[in-house]
Amino acid sequence: MTSLLSVNNLSVQFAVQKNFVTAVDDFSLNVEPGECVGLVGESGCGKTTSGLAIMRLLPNNGKISSGSVYLNGVDLASLSEVEMLKHRGNSVALIPQDPMSSLNPTMKIGRQIGEGLRIHNGASDAEARKRALEVLEMVEMPRPAERLDQYPFELSGGLRQRVIIAMGLTCSPTLLIADEPTTALDVTIQAQILDILDNLRSELKMAMLLITHDMGVIAGRTDRVVVMYAGKKAEEASTDELFHEMRHPYTQALLASMPSMEKTGKHELSSIAGMPPNLQKQIVGCRFAPRCSFATDQCRQQEPPLEGTGDHHFACFHPTSGPQPVQVYAADTVAQEFKAKKELLRANGLVKEFDIKGGVVRHKVGAIHAVSDVTFSLYEGETFGLVGESGCGKTTIGRMLVGLETLTAGEVYFDGELVSAKGHKPTRQSRRDRQMMFQDPYASLNPRMKVAQILGEPLAIQHVGSRAEQAQRVSELLSSVGLEPQVADRYPHEFSGGQRQRIGLARALALNPRLIVADEPVSALDVSVQAQILNLMKELQIQYRMSYVMVSHDLAVVYYMADTIAVMYLGKIVEIGDAESVFRSPAHPYTQGLLDAVPIPDPARARARRGVRVAGELPSAVNPPSGCRFRTRCPNAQEICSQEEPQFRSFGDRQEAACHFPMKTPVSLSTLA
Repeated sequence: MTSLLSVNNLSVQFAVQKNFVTAVDDFSLNVEPGECVGLVGESGCGKTTSGLAIMRLLPNNGKISSGSVYLNGVDLASLSEVEMLKHRGNSVALIPQDPMSSLNPTMKIGRQIGEGLRIHNGASDAEARKRALEVLEMVEMPRPAERLDQYPFELSGGLRQRVIIAMGLTCSPTLLIADEPTTALDVTIQAQILDILDNLRSELKMAMLLITHDMGVIAGRTDRVVVMYAGKKAEEASTDELFHEMRHPYTQALLASMPSMEKTGKHELSSIAGMPPNLQKQIVGCRFAPRCSFATDQCRQQEPPLEGTGDHHFACFHPTSGPQPVQVYAADTVAQEFKAKKELLRANGLVKEFDIKGGVVRHKVGAIHAVSDVTFSLYEGETFGLVGESGCGKTTIGRMLVGLETLTAGEVYFDGELVSAKGHKPTRQSRRDRQMMFQDPYASLNPRMKVAQILGEPLAIQHVGSRAEQAQRVSELLSSVGLEPQVADRYPHEFSGGQRQRIGLARALALNPRLIVADEPVSALDVSVQAQILNLMKELQIQYRMSYVMVSHDLAVVYYMADTIAVMYLGKIVEIGDAESVFRSPAHPYTQGLLDAVPIPDPARARARRGVRVAGELPSAVNPPSGCRFRTRCPNAQEICSQEEPQFRSFGDRQEAACHFPMKTPVSLSTLA
């Protein structure tokens, strides 16, 4: 069989200052007609650069220095830009990583989607609009005809991702390159997008190159997997063989870094020490050797060749023999020693509504019901997890708990003291014990301040210690989060995403808080860096005897961190209980739907679960459905669900859910108020 795509000995260089840096080095890849190939690795390993090189979309300072890229027998690497325009978007299309920055904010959706057909096929506006409607229907866009005349900002992240996929399909390409198509999306939306791509590939006989850092995403979606590290191919095999007979230590480490709910009990995440090599410097030997526990002098002196048998190839002198064995997380046992069942925080009947204003005098015309009557407790030394889709109110609750958002109704008690209520002004002193770790560490760090100033600011504001003592505290904070004290003189832009997240954690620790609200602290990080941050948070929790409120849409992350979990849907808690009960034996259909959407790093099981997902989009919080808010997407919904709001019922010692038709038999009516 002739390969649809054949990348041979591709090298890509970027001009940096007065030197050229080789970002992709002697890389080869084949994709057969109708095949889905996964390209995985950490950020900076060359995945996206390889995809952009195939599309000939490298930035101005980048160039293909050697190699060929054959698509349908045509060497794209040798074409002029004018000739390449005939292929780009026509025979090969790209789904970029960030749909919002890739869509023109000034153009309506229908015109953007039809643009490719007008350019490549000379279609009229009417023909392009008709095709735009067809591809929107292909990607299961809700109310597709209505979307044609909307702008990108009017759509949710999941709907914008559908638009980007539709744009790629407009000219019926033979190859689709999907670059991190589900990064930072909810698990339910992620499952919908991946199912859509699977179905389209089957229906249109289209090949796909799926670029991702998530091993769980590729498990049930790809036929073959290529693992990249520092610009070179580390391993390649069929998906089944790679997951069960992996040979490269880097592949093994990537899989071991993933939080998983498949294992019995909680286990320490195996993180990859160090960072990928600096490609601006000359590299001798195996590029993974400085981070590899199996490395020898041979690895540090010689570059291993890519070899193997059959379709399984790897570049390693000391190959492994399969997945890494799981180790029980000893810290969990230690944590039990100080877990006193004293209530640290209680949220009682929290309500938050955001006014919608309109008219000439900007009067109130409606309200967004972000949080509606939410009650829960957190005990000392424990972690409370808040999970649910984007827009369900998780972040709003987190901000209310630390005093960054005023309450429409309800109260927050901390250590028995009222710290937040409508009209209540918490003192600066009362906020010291409650700190926030923000979702985007770069946006939350002042780019004009050095790290020493960022970490020293809360100490100065609260008049904690002398200048010398504050400087000493800054050094202690950096050491506690695994950074050298010398980095205090650097600016935020000089750090990687994982390092910035460590700085954000250090800032939250500055005033020795008793509670940290962590809002999606690892959502955009590689699995290896994610494991480092999560393990660090566990260690610091024990060291400082802190409590966490963990806000995330990643259920595996929350399961790893949390003792108690609350599942939120459209402003309300629908299920709450201990982590094992909620995730091993859920009572609410929505909880089960979230669990069904979690990627499984097991190809056979992942393929068996294709198509099992929560349908549709989250309803508007301006006008929530009557009765049970989940009824519009629930497979068990009946007439009573639209008429009566379900009450909480008990399903065991520490599990409660509000559902008319639960997944299991309740014990009694709950007393949750």
